Amino acid sequence: MAMVELNNLCKVYKTGSDTLTALDNLNLQLEKGDIFGFIGPNGAGKTTTIKIIATLLLPSAGTVRVNGVDALKEPGRARGFIGYMPDFFGVYDDIKVWEYLDFFAAAYKIPKDRRPGIISDVLELTDLSVKKDAYVESLSRGMKQRLCLAKTLVHDPPVMLLDEPASGLDPRARIEIRELLKELQAMGKTILISSHILPEMEEFCNKIGIIERGKMIVEGDVKTLAQNVRGYQSITLTVKANAEQALHMLQQMPELVQTPSICAENHKIAEGSLQMPRGCTLQFQYIGPPEEEYAVLQALVQAGIQVRSFFTPETDLEDLFMRVTKGQVA
Repeated sequence: MAMVELNNLCKVYKTGSDTLTALDNLNLQLEKGDIFGFIGPNGAGKTTTIKIIATLLLPSAGTVRVNGVDALKEPGRARGFIGYMPDFFGVYDDIKVWEYLDFFAAAYKIPKDRRPGIISDVLELTDLSVKKDAYVESLSRGMKQRLCLAKTLVHDPPVMLLDEPASGLDPRARIEIRELLKELQAMGKTILISSHILPEMEEFCNKIGIIERGKMIVEGDVKTLAQNVRGYQSITLTVKANAEQALHMLQQMPELVQTPSICAENHKIAEGSLQMPRGCTLQFQYIGPPEEEYAVLQALVQAGIQVRSFFTPETDLEDLFMRVTKGQVA
Protein backbone atom coordinates (compact mmCIF):
# COMPACT_ATOMS: atom_id res chain seq x y z
CA MET A 1 0.00 0.00 0.00
CA ALA A 2 1.31 3.43 -0.98
CA MET A 3 1.84 5.90 1.87
CA VAL A 4 0.99 8.88 -0.34
CA GLU A 5 -1.06 8.58 -3.51
CA LEU A 6 -2.18 11.47 -5.70
CA ASN A 7 -4.38 10.82 -8.71
CA ASN A 8 -5.16 13.46 -11.36
CA LEU A 9 -4.80 16.27 -8.83
CA CYS A 10 -5.92 19.66 -10.12
CA LYS A 11 -6.13 23.09 -8.55
CA VAL A 12 -7.63 26.04 -10.41
CA TYR A 13 -7.90 29.54 -8.97
CA LYS A 14 -10.51 31.91 -10.37
CA THR A 15 -10.12 35.66 -10.13
CA GLY A 16 -13.00 37.38 -11.87
CA SER A 17 -12.98 36.26 -15.49
CA ASP A 18 -9.42 34.89 -15.26
CA THR A 19 -8.40 31.39 -14.23
CA LEU A 20 -5.03 30.17 -12.99
CA THR A 21 -4.17 26.47 -13.16
CA ALA A 22 -1.79 25.78 -10.28
CA LEU A 23 -1.90 21.97 -10.61
CA ASP A 24 -2.68 20.11 -13.81
CA ASN A 25 -3.52 16.39 -13.40
CA LEU A 26 -0.68 15.66 -11.01
CA ASN A 27 0.00 12.00 -10.19
CA LEU A 28 2.38 10.72 -7.52
CA GLN A 29 2.90 7.57 -5.47
CA LEU A 30 5.29 7.26 -2.52
CA GLU A 31 6.09 4.04 -0.66
CA LYS A 32 7.16 3.56 2.95
CA GLY A 33 10.70 4.83 3.52
CA ASP A 34 10.84 7.00 0.39
CA ILE A 35 12.49 10.40 0.58
CA PHE A 36 11.01 12.25 -2.37
CA GLY A 37 12.67 15.45 -3.54
CA PHE A 38 10.02 17.78 -4.94
CA ILE A 39 11.76 20.24 -7.26
CA GLY A 40 10.54 23.08 -9.40
CA PRO A 41 10.81 26.81 -10.09
CA ASN A 42 9.05 29.30 -7.84
CA GLY A 43 5.35 29.21 -8.63
CA ALA A 44 5.50 25.70 -10.11
CA GLY A 45 2.93 24.25 -7.67
CA LYS A 46 5.08 22.61 -4.98
CA THR A 47 3.60 24.37 -1.96
CA THR A 48 0.07 24.02 -3.35
CA THR A 49 0.59 20.26 -3.66
CA ILE A 50 1.98 19.97 -0.13
CA LYS A 51 -0.89 21.99 1.36
CA ILE A 52 -3.44 19.79 -0.38
CA ILE A 53 -1.80 16.62 0.98
CA ALA A 54 -1.71 18.25 4.43
CA THR A 55 -5.52 18.85 4.14
CA LEU A 56 -5.03 22.63 4.38
CA LEU A 57 -6.26 23.28 0.85
CA LEU A 58 -8.97 21.61 -1.21
CA PRO A 59 -8.18 20.58 -4.80
CA SER A 60 -10.44 21.42 -7.70
CA ALA A 61 -10.35 17.78 -8.80
CA GLY A 62 -8.53 14.52 -8.13
CA THR A 63 -7.97 12.27 -5.13
CA VAL A 64 -5.49 12.21 -2.24
CA ARG A 65 -4.81 9.16 -0.07
CA VAL A 66 -2.45 9.11 2.91
CA ASN A 67 -1.66 5.74 4.49
CA GLY A 68 -4.74 4.35 2.77
CA VAL A 69 -7.07 7.09 4.06
CA ASP A 70 -8.98 9.37 1.70
CA ALA A 71 -7.67 12.74 2.87
CA LEU A 72 -10.48 14.65 1.17
CA LYS A 73 -13.30 12.64 2.74
CA GLU A 74 -11.64 12.05 6.13
CA PRO A 75 -9.24 14.96 6.66
CA GLY A 76 -9.25 14.64 10.45
CA ARG A 77 -8.19 11.01 10.30
CA ALA A 78 -5.56 11.71 7.62
CA ARG A 79 -3.95 14.47 9.72
CA GLY A 80 -3.02 11.89 12.32
CA PHE A 81 -0.66 10.31 9.77
CA ILE A 82 0.88 13.60 8.59
CA GLY A 83 3.64 15.79 9.96
CA TYR A 84 3.70 19.14 8.16
CA MET A 85 6.54 21.67 8.28
CA PRO A 86 5.65 24.79 6.25
CA ASP A 87 8.16 27.02 4.52
CA PHE A 88 7.17 29.91 6.79
CA PHE A 89 6.19 28.85 10.29
CA GLY A 90 5.33 30.71 13.44
CA VAL A 91 6.96 30.13 16.79
CA TYR A 92 5.76 31.63 20.04
CA ASP A 93 8.62 33.69 21.42
CA ASP A 94 7.38 34.10 24.97
CA ILE A 95 7.29 30.41 25.87
CA LYS A 96 9.93 27.80 26.51
CA VAL A 97 10.92 25.06 24.08
CA TRP A 98 9.24 22.27 26.08
CA GLU A 99 6.07 24.37 26.42
CA TYR A 100 5.96 24.90 22.67
CA LEU A 101 6.13 21.14 22.07
CA ASP A 102 3.64 20.43 24.86
CA PHE A 103 1.14 22.76 23.19
CA PHE A 104 1.28 20.85 19.91
CA ALA A 105 1.23 17.48 21.67
CA ALA A 106 -2.01 18.57 23.36
CA ALA A 107 -3.38 19.71 19.98
CA TYR A 108 -2.81 16.15 18.74
CA LYS A 109 -4.71 14.86 21.80
CA ILE A 110 -1.71 13.09 23.28
CA PRO A 111 -2.50 12.26 26.94
CA LYS A 112 -0.85 14.60 29.45
CA ASP A 113 1.04 11.83 31.25
CA ARG A 114 2.69 10.72 27.97
CA ARG A 115 3.80 14.15 26.81
CA PRO A 116 7.00 14.56 28.91
CA GLY A 117 8.48 11.33 27.53
CA ILE A 118 7.54 12.19 23.95
CA ILE A 119 8.95 15.71 24.29
CA SER A 120 12.23 14.32 25.64
CA ASP A 121 12.42 11.86 22.74
CA VAL A 122 11.88 14.43 19.97
CA LEU A 123 14.27 16.89 21.63
CA GLU A 124 16.95 14.20 21.73
CA LEU A 125 16.27 13.21 18.12
CA THR A 126 16.62 16.82 16.94
CA ASP A 127 19.60 17.48 19.25
CA LEU A 128 17.77 20.15 21.25
CA SER A 129 17.76 18.53 24.70
CA VAL A 130 20.08 21.19 26.13
CA LYS A 131 17.59 23.88 25.02
CA LYS A 132 14.55 22.31 26.69
CA ASP A 133 14.10 25.19 29.15
CA ALA A 134 15.32 27.95 26.84
CA TYR A 135 12.88 30.52 25.50
CA VAL A 136 12.07 30.09 21.83
CA GLU A 137 13.07 33.70 21.10
CA SER A 138 16.64 32.93 22.23
CA LEU A 139 17.16 30.21 19.60
CA SER A 140 19.15 30.68 16.41
CA ARG A 141 17.38 30.24 13.07
CA GLY A 142 18.85 26.75 12.68
CA MET A 143 17.62 25.74 16.13
CA LYS A 144 14.17 27.14 15.37
CA GLN A 145 14.10 25.01 12.21
CA ARG A 146 14.95 21.94 14.29
CA LEU A 147 12.31 22.91 16.85
CA CYS A 148 9.70 23.12 14.10
CA LEU A 149 10.83 19.68 12.92
CA ALA A 150 10.53 18.40 16.50
CA LYS A 151 6.98 19.80 16.62
CA THR A 152 6.25 17.94 13.38
CA LEU A 153 7.33 14.67 15.05
CA VAL A 154 5.44 14.83 18.37
CA HIS A 155 2.62 12.55 17.19
CA ASP A 156 5.05 10.18 15.40
CA PRO A 157 3.56 10.56 11.90
CA PRO A 158 4.51 8.00 9.23
CA VAL A 159 4.35 10.70 6.52
CA MET A 160 6.28 13.97 6.69
CA LEU A 161 5.78 16.98 4.42
CA LEU A 162 8.70 19.41 4.60
CA ASP A 163 8.47 22.63 2.60
CA GLU A 164 11.96 24.18 2.22
CA PRO A 165 13.27 22.93 5.62
CA ALA A 166 16.83 24.15 4.95
CA SER A 167 15.90 27.60 3.69
CA GLY A 168 18.14 30.31 5.11
CA LEU A 169 20.33 27.94 7.12
CA ASP A 170 24.12 28.11 7.32
CA PRO A 171 26.16 25.15 5.96
CA ARG A 172 26.51 23.43 9.36
CA ALA A 173 22.77 23.68 10.09
CA ARG A 174 21.95 22.30 6.62
CA ILE A 175 24.25 19.33 7.23
CA GLU A 176 22.55 18.68 10.58
CA ILE A 177 19.10 18.77 8.97
CA ARG A 178 20.30 16.44 6.21
CA GLU A 179 21.64 13.89 8.69
CA LEU A 180 18.42 14.08 10.67
CA LEU A 181 16.41 13.33 7.53
CA LYS A 182 18.55 10.26 6.89
CA GLU A 183 17.85 9.10 10.43
CA LEU A 184 14.12 9.61 9.95
CA GLN A 185 14.26 7.57 6.75
CA ALA A 186 15.99 4.76 8.67
CA MET A 187 13.04 4.89 11.08
CA GLY A 188 10.72 4.13 8.16
CA LYS A 189 9.28 7.61 7.66
CA THR A 190 8.01 8.58 4.23
CA ILE A 191 9.25 12.10 3.51
CA LEU A 192 8.26 14.56 0.80
CA ILE A 193 10.68 17.49 0.80
CA SER A 194 10.79 20.55 -1.41
CA SER A 195 14.03 22.46 -1.75
CA HIS A 196 16.05 24.64 -4.10
CA ILE A 197 19.39 23.30 -2.81
CA LEU A 198 19.70 20.66 -5.52
CA PRO A 199 23.20 19.22 -4.82
CA GLU A 200 22.12 18.31 -1.28
CA MET A 201 18.89 16.71 -2.52
CA GLU A 202 20.97 14.19 -4.47
CA GLU A 203 22.61 12.96 -1.28
CA PHE A 204 19.53 11.73 0.58
CA CYS A 205 16.58 11.52 -1.84
CA ASN A 206 15.96 8.11 -3.41
CA LYS A 207 13.32 9.62 -5.72
CA ILE A 208 12.78 13.05 -7.21
CA GLY A 209 10.04 14.75 -9.15
CA ILE A 210 10.40 17.92 -11.22
CA ILE A 211 7.28 20.04 -11.54
CA GLU A 212 6.71 23.03 -13.79
CA ARG A 213 3.52 25.01 -14.40
CA GLY A 214 1.60 22.52 -12.28
CA LYS A 215 2.67 19.47 -14.31
CA MET A 216 5.01 16.72 -13.21
CA ILE A 217 7.60 16.68 -15.99
CA VAL A 218 9.71 13.74 -14.79
CA GLU A 219 9.58 11.52 -11.70
CA GLY A 220 11.66 8.57 -10.48
CA ASP A 221 15.15 7.80 -9.16
CA VAL A 222 17.81 10.35 -10.08
CA LYS A 223 20.17 8.06 -12.01
CA THR A 224 17.47 6.52 -14.20
CA LEU A 225 15.92 9.90 -14.91
CA ALA A 226 19.28 11.35 -15.93
CA GLN A 227 19.93 8.48 -18.34
CA ASN A 228 16.42 8.74 -19.79
CA VAL A 229 16.79 12.50 -20.32
CA ARG A 230 20.35 12.46 -21.64
CA GLY A 231 20.06 9.11 -23.37
CA TYR A 232 23.28 7.83 -21.81
CA GLN A 233 25.30 7.32 -18.61
CA SER A 234 28.92 8.46 -18.57
CA ILE A 235 31.47 5.84 -17.50
CA THR A 236 35.21 6.18 -16.93
CA LEU A 237 37.42 3.10 -16.99
CA THR A 238 41.14 2.85 -16.19
CA VAL A 239 43.09 -0.27 -17.17
CA LYS A 240 46.56 -1.23 -15.97
CA ALA A 241 47.46 -3.22 -19.06
CA ASN A 242 45.86 -4.72 -22.19
CA ALA A 243 44.51 -1.29 -23.11
CA GLU A 244 44.31 -2.16 -26.82
CA GLN A 245 42.31 -5.31 -26.06
CA ALA A 246 40.03 -3.37 -23.73
CA LEU A 247 39.34 -0.68 -26.31
CA HIS A 248 38.64 -3.28 -28.98
CA MET A 249 36.16 -5.07 -26.70
CA LEU A 250 34.39 -1.83 -25.79
CA GLN A 251 34.06 -0.85 -29.44
CA GLN A 252 32.26 -4.12 -30.13
CA MET A 253 29.62 -3.55 -27.43
CA PRO A 254 26.42 -2.08 -28.92
CA GLU A 255 25.44 -0.51 -25.57
CA LEU A 256 28.53 1.72 -25.57
CA VAL A 257 29.45 4.87 -27.45
CA GLN A 258 33.13 5.81 -27.16
CA THR A 259 34.30 9.34 -26.45
CA PRO A 260 37.96 10.48 -26.76
CA SER A 261 40.19 8.48 -24.42
CA ILE A 262 43.00 9.92 -22.30
CA CYS A 263 46.07 7.76 -21.75
CA ALA A 264 48.77 7.73 -19.12
CA GLU A 265 50.95 10.19 -21.05
CA ASN A 266 47.99 12.58 -21.30
CA HIS A 267 47.74 12.15 -25.07
CA LYS A 268 44.30 11.95 -26.58
CA ILE A 269 43.66 8.86 -28.66
CA ALA A 270 41.51 9.29 -31.73
CA GLU A 271 38.31 7.27 -31.71
CA GLY A 272 38.92 3.86 -33.24
CA SER A 273 42.71 4.04 -32.91
CA LEU A 274 44.45 1.03 -31.38
CA GLN A 275 47.84 2.70 -30.95
CA MET A 276 47.76 2.96 -27.17
CA PRO A 277 50.29 2.76 -24.33
CA ARG A 278 50.01 0.16 -21.58
CA GLY A 279 48.02 2.25 -19.08
CA CYS A 280 45.01 4.18 -20.23
CA THR A 281 41.79 5.81 -19.03
CA LEU A 282 38.87 5.17 -21.35
CA GLN A 283 35.76 7.32 -21.35
CA PHE A 284 32.54 6.20 -22.95
CA GLN A 285 28.79 6.59 -22.83
CA TYR A 286 26.58 3.72 -21.76
CA ILE A 287 23.24 3.62 -23.58
CA GLY A 288 22.06 0.21 -22.39
CA PRO A 289 19.45 -0.64 -19.71
CA PRO A 290 19.77 1.50 -16.56
CA GLU A 291 21.51 -0.07 -13.55
CA GLU A 292 23.17 -2.77 -15.69
CA GLU A 293 26.50 -1.06 -16.33
CA TYR A 294 28.13 -3.75 -14.20
CA ALA A 295 27.85 -6.15 -17.17
CA VAL A 296 30.51 -4.12 -18.99
CA LEU A 297 32.97 -4.46 -16.11
CA GLN A 298 32.12 -8.13 -15.73
CA ALA A 299 32.90 -8.82 -19.40
CA LEU A 300 36.26 -7.04 -19.18
CA VAL A 301 37.35 -8.91 -16.06
CA GLN A 302 36.30 -12.27 -17.51
CA ALA A 303 38.45 -11.46 -20.57
CA GLY A 304 41.49 -10.97 -18.33
CA ILE A 305 41.64 -7.18 -18.58
CA GLN A 306 43.39 -5.66 -15.56
CA VAL A 307 40.89 -2.99 -14.50
CA ARG A 308 42.19 -0.43 -12.01
CA SER A 309 38.98 1.63 -11.72
CA PHE A 310 35.49 1.65 -13.14
CA PHE A 311 33.04 4.33 -12.07
CA THR A 312 30.04 6.35 -13.13
CA PRO A 313 30.25 10.03 -12.11
CA GLU A 314 27.58 11.26 -9.72
CA THR A 315 24.47 12.50 -11.49
CA ASP A 316 24.27 16.27 -11.61
CA LEU A 317 20.75 17.11 -10.47
CA GLU A 318 21.21 20.76 -11.43
CA ASP A 319 22.06 19.72 -15.00
CA LEU A 320 18.99 17.46 -15.10
CA PHE A 321 16.80 20.28 -13.78
CA MET A 322 18.06 22.73 -16.40
CA ARG A 323 17.54 20.21 -19.19
CA VAL A 324 13.88 19.46 -18.44
CA THR A 325 12.56 22.85 -17.25
CA LYS A 326 12.00 26.05 -19.17
CA GLY A 327 11.75 28.48 -16.28
CA GLN A 328 8.01 28.91 -16.75
CA VAL A 329 5.48 29.43 -13.96
CA ALA A 330 1.73 29.07 -13.92
